[in-house]
Amino acid sequence: MPEEYTMIPITFSAQTSANQTQDGLDEKFEKRRKGIFGPPTGKKYVIFIDDLNMPKREVYFAQPPIELIRQWMDHKGWYNRDSKEKEFKKIEDIILVSAMGPPGGGRAPVTPRLQRHYNFLTYTDLDSQSISMIFNKILNRFF
Repeated sequence: MPEEYTMIPITFSAQTSANQTQDGLDEKFEKRRKGIFGPPTGKKYVIFIDDLNMPKREVYFAQPPIELIRQWMDHKGWYNRDSKEKEFKKIEDIILVSAMGPPGGGRAPVTPRLQRHYNFLTYTDLDSQSISMIFNKILNRFF
């Protein structure tokens, strides 16, 4: 990546909370102006979230860490939990990239409210014959 971009990797698990996610990101942001935060001036953060659909669902099917990410996508920030006034913190100059596996085995489906913000890249599962052919071509070329 060019030097003006800095990657922040995050891995979600079933125990990831919205507070953990917010605190982890807030400590990386700098205050730019009143109510506006982001990476150092002239830089951009690329936040990569692995296993986006892993956080445990609540009783009403919400996944709080995902809702925090959706709040940034919808409103470009979130509320400051640490202050008495709970003012809104606008967050600038970040790019969000995520990866996830298909629902099942602890992974929950992601809500359409979040999905609408993404461009999807996906691939179909390959059978063993196709995988073998790909690796044979690579190895034959190498040797």
